[in-house]
Amino acid sequence: MGLLVALTAQAAVIYKWVDADGVVHYSDQDSPGAEKIVTLGALNVGSSGAPHAAAAAAQDQKQAAGALNYSEFQITSPQPDQTFFGDDPAAVHLNLSPSLKQGQSIAWHLNGKQLNDRADSVSFVLPKMDRGTYLLMATITDQQTGESQSSNSVTFFVRQASTLSPQSPLRR
Repeated sequence: MGLLVALTAQAAVIYKWVDADGVVHYSDQDSPGAEKIVTLGALNVGSSGAPHAAAAAAQDQKQAAGALNYSEFQITSPQPDQTFFGDDPAAVHLNLSPSLKQGQSIAWHLNGKQLNDRADSVSFVLPKMDRGTYLLMATITDQQTGESQSSNSVTFFVRQASTLSPQSPLRR
């Protein structure tokens, strides 16, 4: 019984899944279609309970490479719930420390759609945007291990002048 308790204390459950863009994700939270991986120290056990040698090798490789060990990985601009008016451009900035490592890439997502022209940028400007609510997030992917990590998501708003508003330049 003591051995079982010792193994249980070291066990961790990880969920692995591949999104529609082919990016591999790992999380401690279950997700639809995710593969459950139970880790026991250096031995990994798949959802069937049998050892999962490929998962163990991949985990060892990730740990050796120090794949996604960023001390800082956070969107600092725009601020959460920030509002942009009219034609104001939205400045985007990602604090990333240390710098992006070789073999890793940054993908930006605005309302769930990847911004292909912003790949690997930590700062850029979103030009004039339509009125609405936007959700921005960055994901770093290690091309060698397939490991990925997502930043905090930031919600921001774009407002446009209304022709019905007394302050609108269109009514003057």
